[in-house]
Amino acid sequence: MAGFFVRWIWLIPFFPLLGAAVAAVGARRFKFDASLPVVVGIALAFLMSLGAWASCGSETTVLVSKWLSAGSLEVPLEFRVDGLTTLMLSMVTFVSTLVAVFASGYMAGDPSYPRFFALIGLFVFSMTGLVLSNNYLLTYAFWEGVGACSYLLVGFWHSKPSAAAAAMKAFLVNRVGDVGFAIAIFWMWAIVPNHDLSYTNVLSESTLHGLTDSARIGIPLLLFWAATAKSAQVPLYVWLPDAMEGPTPVSALIHAATMVTAGVYLIARSTPLVAMAPGVQLLICITGCVTALLAASIALTQNDLKRVMAYSTVSQLGYMFMALGAGVGGVAKLALVAAMFHLFTHAFFKALLFLASGSVMHAMGDVIDMRRFGGLRKRLPYTYWTFLVGGLALAGIFPTAGFFSKDEILLALESAPEATRELGLSWGWVYTLIYWTAIVTAFMTAFYTGRAFFMTFWGPEKLPSPNDPEAPKIEAGGHDHGHGHDDGHGHHIGEESPPVMTYPLIALAVCAALAGIVFGATGWFEHHLEGTYGFEQLHPGHHTFSWATAFISTIAAVAGIALSFKLYAEPSPIPARIATSIRPLYLASLNKFYIDELYHWTVMKVVLFAAVGSKILDVELVDRLVVGIAKVPGKLGRDVLAGYQNGLIQFYAAVSALSVVVLLVILLCL
Repeated sequence: MAGFFVRWIWLIPFFPLLGAAVAAVGARRFKFDASLPVVVGIALAFLMSLGAWASCGSETTVLVSKWLSAGSLEVPLEFRVDGLTTLMLSMVTFVSTLVAVFASGYMAGDPSYPRFFALIGLFVFSMTGLVLSNNYLLTYAFWEGVGACSYLLVGFWHSKPSAAAAAMKAFLVNRVGDVGFAIAIFWMWAIVPNHDLSYTNVLSESTLHGLTDSARIGIPLLLFWAATAKSAQVPLYVWLPDAMEGPTPVSALIHAATMVTAGVYLIARSTPLVAMAPGVQLLICITGCVTALLAASIALTQNDLKRVMAYSTVSQLGYMFMALGAGVGGVAKLALVAAMFHLFTHAFFKALLFLASGSVMHAMGDVIDMRRFGGLRKRLPYTYWTFLVGGLALAGIFPTAGFFSKDEILLALESAPEATRELGLSWGWVYTLIYWTAIVTAFMTAFYTGRAFFMTFWGPEKLPSPNDPEAPKIEAGGHDHGHGHDDGHGHHIGEESPPVMTYPLIALAVCAALAGIVFGATGWFEHHLEGTYGFEQLHPGHHTFSWATAFISTIAAVAGIALSFKLYAEPSPIPARIATSIRPLYLASLNKFYIDELYHWTVMKVVLFAAVGSKILDVELVDRLVVGIAKVPGKLGRDVLAGYQNGLIQFYAAVSALSVVVLLVILLCL
């Protein structure tokens, strides 16, 4: 039975794809709920993933069919089954199933309901295919599929200008990163034995030891370039906050389980290659640190609940890259486990927080500005308690999942300086600085999480007014007719979400509360990762739980929550006073440090200037030159030669004779 799940592993991406096809083609024609085939397809993929997890004792590959053959390039449709693959598949399909169930209630009444679920199924198909791929080129194909699906889902409400702009922004920024991935593939194809781009070949010890110094540095750099866009790291993170313009379930799917985890997965999968370049690892760690701190600094002042969660995602992804970059020498295995464990737990509590934010938005009739509502804990009890669990996990409070995974990252950062000294490297002090920056960021994380929680659920009760400019679709009778927020039973403003939306919240809350204990404290997660291809090549190292790090991080988290409680649990003039006293810093954070404006006046202006120059060059020079050359034969015939076409045979004979004479003279002269 164990071999069955491995042998039929291709069914995992196939089931969501089949569900998407059925929803797209048959939902309107045969009048059935379009969410049903997609939810069933993703749920079946989850069951298959669990079976593959349980039956995967060691790494193996499954050849599905031939895919691409061009000269010396042979790329089979081959899937890899190992520890990293099965844990990613289980997480992606489990969270996606719950998000799809939630969306069936959230999106009820939307006129494009079938299209939405068809895209959800296609999105999960692309992500599971990416995770399963045993070849960098096949990974790239699914990588692009994920990007295309995100474009379609972020811009799902395409008639809304901000949604269309956000979708285009996400698509274009990710194309910048994809250039790095493409160049890395070309480079690998040129130097690896037999032009074989499979992970088995590229990450083998013989191939890695045969790489030139430039390839050992250049290829990991290019892969990281690709990951910075897909996983929203500085400087290519700017697309992710704007992705909030899509429906909330899309935000949960992108931020928690699918697209943004792809970059982390790519670097984790390529760890044996990346570990050969300590300088690149340092760059990865620094980039993650800057990203985590910058995003947390912006989240401190945002008033849009979903946007707070979005910047939180960017910050937590920075933690994952900090861990991947800390994997030098004897810290390699610890760092890889820490990064993937945080990715694993983050999927649960971030999906929970986004869906809970969507539940709030559903109850508030599309209003998501935290200044326009408050005191909702009695009206929305399920949303309140599940949001609390997710918030505690995000803040890293014991015994939630976030505590265990974040502390493993801090332990890796704490251990990295000694590992660098053992390798004879001089930048151990940088890792120490990053460690303390991560502690400060943990405090900020707890503060902005507490701020969002208390502003939303504590204090005096406040509901949006019917005339609220943010929710023009709220009628005086208290009904919401916005996209996806009418459950079909006249949902009133301030009511708790229906069971189809609250049950996924409860399931995710249980995972956010217990995943750390079940998978981390027991060592189950690390043991399962040991079955990953290339894991045995990493330096083992010996590390034990650090009580000092756990104590410091807990103090930071508790202090952040305590401060947010003091400032926001009840109406207080203190936040306004603080904002006034540090107004330049407050405005900088509120306006996202003007980075979007900086991009507009630098990158976009340069690109637009180049586009105008190219247009002038193309239209005024190339087009005119081509058109001018095309006019020459007509001009020559009409204005020069036409006069000689007089119809007199004698004239033609004389010209012919003269031409013969001229030719003879030329031949004699030569």
